[in-house]
Amino acid sequence: MADRKTPIAGKRALAYSPTPGPVIDWPESFGTRFTLFVDTEEEFDWRAQLSREARSTSAMAALPGGHARLTGMGAAPVYLIDHPVATSPRAGDALREVLAAGAAIGTQLHPWVNPPFDEPVTPFNSFTGNLPMELEAAKLDTLTDAIRSEFGICPRIYRAGRYGIGPNTAHLLARRGYRIDSSMRSRYAYTSEGGPDFFAIGNDAFWLDRAAGLAELPLSTVFTGATRAGGERLYRHLAKLPRARGLFARAGLLSRVALTPEDMPIGDCLEAVRVALGEGVRLLNLSFHSPSLMPGFTPYVRNESDLREFYCWWDAMFDLLDSRGVRAASENDLIGVLDAMA
Repeated sequence: MADRKTPIAGKRALAYSPTPGPVIDWPESFGTRFTLFVDTEEEFDWRAQLSREARSTSAMAALPGGHARLTGMGAAPVYLIDHPVATSPRAGDALREVLAAGAAIGTQLHPWVNPPFDEPVTPFNSFTGNLPMELEAAKLDTLTDAIRSEFGICPRIYRAGRYGIGPNTAHLLARRGYRIDSSMRSRYAYTSEGGPDFFAIGNDAFWLDRAAGLAELPLSTVFTGATRAGGERLYRHLAKLPRARGLFARAGLLSRVALTPEDMPIGDCLEAVRVALGEGVRLLNLSFHSPSLMPGFTPYVRNESDLREFYCWWDAMFDLLDSRGVRAASENDLIGVLDAMA
């Protein structure tokens, strides 16, 4: 384990850029499905520097009501909880309520608030995969053990906070019995702060470690617009030209659309779903952050009006998915199919 007095800093010469493994061939009986993985976390000031002291979980009081509304629309949410949530009595009560209603929970690792604290808090170290393997493993064990102790559950789905997967993460997850990672955000890159580059990652689920039965379910991101066939390469090129991405998006030529209500207009997301289904994507992976269920805790839901728009987004999204025969996939649905492929 890293010495507490030794800073872990500096950036790799090259960002971690995973390449997709063999695409998972979902059986016909699986149909076309969607998942909803919720980043279930503490509240913090999104504009401020990260802090170990930001551990409040008061927004978790809204989780049971939000869960009821989402499941009433046909979703099967999986709540990926981090250390402040896993160890908070208030958050634990809310989670036990949704677990009793049939929810599933997994893990989300925010290293800056997850013991052991053997590294300084820096943007680079906020990507867990940048830490030494021994420290990444120790933090993962602390979180996994906390969930097992508090809820009697062995989590099977993982997400690295800030999508901070690294070269050792898949090995560490496989050794601990995890079956699904969802740390990769398709078509995004976090290299400006030393994070990973996912531009090569598309929307199809794939095997991270086929022998261990460990699958990757990337967060869905879809290129839309008249020039969408240019996809990743064109979008990268536009970044080199001032305001080019915005100009292309406003002209209806090329937009990068993530399937989340957070800062993504519903019209754009509905078109992205139509495009993805037309391209044959069999599993769509949607997400949001749990503090968005209560006004004032994220930039996306600042007041009651924003909260109404948040739920209207989901109403429209689930209406489209239902009209296209796209059903929710629960944790058990996903792992049942993966087991059958083992």
